Amino acid sequence: MFKVFAFIMLAGLSACAADETIARFVDPNAEFHLIELDGRAFDATATIQFSAAGEVVGQTPCNRYFAQQSLPYPWIKIDGIGATRMACPDLPLETAFLSALGEMTLAEAVGTTLILSNDAGRKMVFEAR
Repeated sequence: MFKVFAFIMLAGLSACAADETIARFVDPNAEFHLIELDGRAFDATATIQFSAAGEVVGQTPCNRYFAQQSLPYPWIKIDGIGATRMACPDLPLETAFLSALGEMTLAEAVGTTLILSNDAGRKMVFEAR
């Protein structure tokens, strides 16, 4: 009986824990469009959205993608990136986007701007639309 009670209490406490991921600090309905990758304009469509705690979804130049993120803001680590598998002429840009996304370690959300970066100097600048 005590084990059941303890389990229920722990489950209840974890449900009360506040989301500390980037999802808590941005509009969950905002779709952020990549406008700059490593200091250069990104001329294809690439988006990111944090619709729920730990959930990352978006559009690449060719496909939709999904991933997980669990670190507390301002840190970010996007894991388990998966995508649909359609080909298009912008596939090299898609590969560059997804590769960079997996390397980001810091997030900064200011108004409608989202900046993802890492210690190696890589940077992705997004704008909400």
